Parts: sequence; C-alpha cells; structure tokens
Amino acid sequence: MLREIRIRELGVIDDAVLELSDGLNVVTGETGAGKTMVVSGLGLLLGERADAGRVRAGADQALVEGVIEVTADHPAAIRAAEAGADVTDGLIMARSVSATGRSRAYIGGRSAPVGLLSEIGQDLVAVHGQADQWRLQRPEQHRLVLDGYAGEPVAVAVKEYAELYDALQSARAELDSLTVAHRERVQRLDSLTVALEEIERVDPQPGEESALATEAERLSHADSLRAGAQDAQVALMGNEDQVDDAASTVVDLVSHARAALASLTEHDPAVAALDGRLRELAVLTADLGGDLASYIADVDVEPGRLDEVNARRAAVTTLMRKYGDSVDEVLAWGQSAAAEAADLAGTDDRIEALQAQVGDLEPRLAASAHTLSQARQEAATTLGERVSDELTHLAMGSAHVEVVVRQHEAEDGLRLPDGRTVRLAGHGVDEVEILLAANKGATPRTVAKAASGGELSRVMLALEVVTASGDLPTFVFDEVDAGVGGAAALDVGARLKALSEHAQVIVVTHLAQVAAYADRHLVVHKEDDGQITSSGVTAVKGAAREAELARMLGGVSDSKAALRHARELLKSTGS
Repeated sequence: MLREIRIRELGVIDDAVLELSDGLNVVTGETGAGKTMVVSGLGLLLGERADAGRVRAGADQALVEGVIEVTADHPAAIRAAEAGADVTDGLIMARSVSATGRSRAYIGGRSAPVGLLSEIGQDLVAVHGQADQWRLQRPEQHRLVLDGYAGEPVAVAVKEYAELYDALQSARAELDSLTVAHRERVQRLDSLTVALEEIERVDPQPGEESALATEAERLSHADSLRAGAQDAQVALMGNEDQVDDAASTVVDLVSHARAALASLTEHDPAVAALDGRLRELAVLTADLGGDLASYIADVDVEPGRLDEVNARRAAVTTLMRKYGDSVDEVLAWGQSAAAEAADLAGTDDRIEALQAQVGDLEPRLAASAHTLSQARQEAATTLGERVSDELTHLAMGSAHVEVVVRQHEAEDGLRLPDGRTVRLAGHGVDEVEILLAANKGATPRTVAKAASGGELSRVMLALEVVTASGDLPTFVFDEVDAGVGGAAALDVGARLKALSEHAQVIVVTHLAQVAAYADRHLVVHKEDDGQITSSGVTAVKGAAREAELARMLGGVSDSKAALRHARELLKSTGS
C-alpha cells in the first residue's frame, strides 16, 4: 500500500509530504488550498497524461514521488522487477513534468516508460474521481465487476467456457482454412499426381545422365573407335595375314631385344635387370593386345542401340528440365512431392474429423455458456440488491441499481439450449450492464449516463464496499461526498470505514462527518506571503484535529460550539 507521497511544485503545492497509514486516510483543507492536487499528483504517479499547466508558476518542473509497500511476489513488484527496478525494500515510483510539457517516469531507481507506471498502477491503486470513474464508464468493466463479485461459481464456469471456446475457435479456423482452399488442394494434388506418374514411368536411376552421355558419345564414334583400336592391336601383335619375316610389331621388337641380351645376363647384373624389364614389357604388351581385342569385340553396335540411348537421354533431360538440375535432384523432388500428395490426399479425412469435432464442441460450449449465464444472472440479482441497499446509506435512498445480463442474437453465433442463436466471445455470450434509476419511477439507464459525478462516485463506493475482495490494496476517492450532508454524510464515512477494513482508502473530502472516521487525518493548508500562495500538508491529531473538524463544521476553528460538536462527532464515530 501507499506509505508516502511527496509532491513538489504541482499546482499551488510548493513541497508537501503525505505520510499515509493503513485503513482510512482523509485529506481535508480550505477551498483553494490544493486538496485536489493530491489526487492529481497521484494520477501523474499512476501514468496519467502530463499537463504542463499543472506545474507551479515560476517552477521548472513538478515532481511526484510515491513509496509503496509491496511484497516481492505481488504482480506489481514482479512487473517492476522485470523492467529492471529494484524492489528489495518496496517500490519507489516517481514522475516529473517540466514546464515545457516533457514528462519522465522512474520506477525503483530506473528510468521507465510512462505506460509502465499505468500498467503497474492498475495492480496497486483504483482512483475514483468525479471525472474518472473508469470502471463504470467502460462497458466491459461491468462484466468484470460482476464476475469478481460472483467469485468461484462464475470463475469455474468462465474457465470451462474459455477452454471449450478456444478449442472450438481453433477447430473452426482450421476447418475454414481447409474448406476455402479445397479447390487449390485438388488442383495441386492432380498436378503432383501427374508429375509423380511421369517420374515413375521414366524411372531414372542415380547418376544415369552421366552414364548415358558417355555411352552416346561412344556409340556416335563407334566406327572410328573400332578402326583405331584395330590399328593399335596390329601394331602391337600383328595379324594372321602378315607374312613378312621382319620384326615389324612391338611383340617382335621386344622379343628381338630380349634375344640380344639373353647371352649376356650372367655377366652383368645390370643387364639381367634390363632383361627383367623387357620381360615385363613383353607381358604388358601381350595383355594390352588382348584388351584391345576385347574392346574391338565390344565396340560392335547393336542395331538401334544409339537411338535407344538418345531417346532415354531425352526422357531423362525432360524430367531434369521440370524437376531438378540432376537425376538426384529429380528423385529428391519426387520424394517430397509424394509426401505432399499423401498429406493432400488425407485432407478430406481431416475435414471430416474437424467437422465431427466442431459438431461435438458446439453443443458442449452452448451448455457451458448457459451455465455461465445462469451463474452470472444469480450473482447479478444479489449484487444489484446489495448495491441498492448500500446506496440508501449514501444519501441515495431513492436510487435503485439493476445488473442486467443479456445476450445478443446473431445468425452466425452459438445456438443455445433454448433455441436462440447468440453472439459469442471469449468471455461468454453475455453482455453485462449496471443500470441506475437515480429516483423512484425513473427508467434505469447505464450508470455512467444516469448518475451525476457525485452520484457516480457513491455508486462506485457502494460497489467497492459490496465487492471488496482485497485484490487492490489502495482505493482513492475524490469528492465522493459531493451533494451529501448531515446524517447521510455519516453513512458515507461509515461505508468508507467499512471498505478500509479490507484495503487502504484515501479520501479527499470537505465533510467533517466523513473526516471523523479517519485513521489518519491530513490537512492541506495554504500560506500567503503577499505575493506567492503555496500549500503544504500536515497530519493532525488531538486538539489540532478537533480544530480542523470544527472549521469544517462551522467555518472557524476556534468556535466553542463547533469544537464541542467536533468532539461529539469524534466520539460518535469511535475515533
């Protein structure tokens, strides 16, 4: 909760420190002393839009600092820590506004975006001023107020509904996507099927394009290759028709060379080595001659073989032109295409499964929505009655609050068990609206339009008292007692005191009957040196507090009658 607020150079406030306590804190002071600057300063601290006009005349900037006592596991502390703030000893927030309108924010000693102040502030403080009743002015907040009041029955129903809603939305989205793309899927599947059949018909083998190119080249020059090989073989081995006795072949020449060395090998090892090499050459020549003979036999072309190879090359090239730069890439594309085709072929099964899933989820969601609506309706009845009862104690005895839970029919919505088809959302099918009839016989209207500023504050106070759950540690009310006096003002004070049993409450008030309930009474006082008027804040107790209450009651602080009335007032409130 807020422990301290320091305000410097804001409006008429020169330098003021508000030390706050648990329970009910009231802020009072003469008209024009700057009471509303306390709420304005707190608004700046919570991320409200900066206004250079709020900077005190003659000052360079206004500064507001707040010391907030918060546990390390509180959502506000966790969010601040995520932003790099030091929350070891609580949370320190600050906001400065220059005279030129420039604004800066600080959290836990670190510079931060102003939006982060607002984000963190929503978990710490609810400010209710006559012009800032955000929870009642925003329609979606009416539902949140009701759900918060309803507690576990609605929370459980909301959770069940949300899970079914998410599942249904997911199934519908996938089904719509698959259905809309049905024609494209069919066309794609047909295209893939034709391509896969073409690849299967050709049945290319890895690396086949290189082997075919080599064979085509060989077949195209078969005659030249055969003639060349035959000439080479004759040169090595001779032929059967040769009758010349002269050594004219390589075999003959090698044999002649060996014969020349045969009688000399035993006289010199070097000659023996040379003879060995000639012997190897003779063997190599014989092997080479045999290989040439085999090649000549193999190079014979089967009739039509070249045409077959060229046709095969054309078929493989066609595949490569369509599906890849090589046979390996064509085969890889074929594997991918087969997997995609299998997936597309199974889409119809998926559509049927999704249709069945949607058909199962819709009635379950409808039943869940009906259960949630009933739980909300039951809570709405009691909430309206209790808030109306509270208003009788807040000088609005003729007012009546009604919490309406309704649904809007929509052709493409959710069919409920009662046969209606209604609009649905993630939070249910209900629209919740808090209506107010400020006077007997008046037609209930949405509370944000039916109530004046002061009435709106009191409706908000009644709601906070009825729904108080401790979710927010601090509530701030500005002029919640506008238009109230006498015994009704005591009731307003008592209700604020009741709310302070669950949370810290800060109230700016001009009524002594409200101030008398305070656990801590802060007075904004102004000083005038003849040229400049400034304000400060002082905590009062004892005689000083009696004097302030007397001033509020009678206009002067030293009236004996007013002082006596002040003491009686304090006694009646138990302060």
